[in-house]
Amino acid sequence: MHAIHAAHAWGLLGISQSGKDLLYPGAQELIIGAIAFFALFAFMAKWVLPKANSVLTERQAKIQGELEKAEEAKKSADALLAQYRESLTGAKEESNRIIEDARKTAESLRLDLQRKAEEESKQIVARAQEEIRSERDRVFQELKAQVGELSLQLAGRVIGESLDRDRHMKLIDAYITDVGSLSTPPSGNRHGSNGDQAGGSGSGSESGE
Repeated sequence: MHAIHAAHAWGLLGISQSGKDLLYPGAQELIIGAIAFFALFAFMAKWVLPKANSVLTERQAKIQGELEKAEEAKKSADALLAQYRESLTGAKEESNRIIEDARKTAESLRLDLQRKAEEESKQIVARAQEEIRSERDRVFQELKAQVGELSLQLAGRVIGESLDRDRHMKLIDAYITDVGSLSTPPSGNRHGSNGDQAGGSGSGSESGE
């Protein structure tokens, strides 16, 4: 009986020892595992990590280059935008200058045409006034001659004698000149009175003679 119990105890002890062996590997396995780990680490440090670093460096350089290109593109776009705005400003200023020049030219042309029109108008008025004066003088001279002749004939008929023609014409010319200087056309009564005065003067001169 005791032997059975002892065997059973030894069996349980063996099972517990095998379980510990499963949970805790042996020193040989630990050494092999450590060697494999360091070998793997050395392999990765020599081959994998440099390759990974190279890839990461290239990727970072590529990203940096793309960022720099993007920044350059942004700067170029900003420069083009500024140039475009400056061009618009210059075009606006140029259009304003052209409009102002056109306005000044039109104003100068208007003033020149107005000045020429005024000068032509003054010349026309001056020519018309000169023609009117010439015509008035011509008519005045004709009327003076006709009135003098008529008054001399009438005075001679009234008196019935021949009058001193030169003296009578001088009196008529003086009278008509005085009337003309007053710019009032001689009336019929003035002519009559002048004729009477001329006749009286003529008769007086005749009687004196």
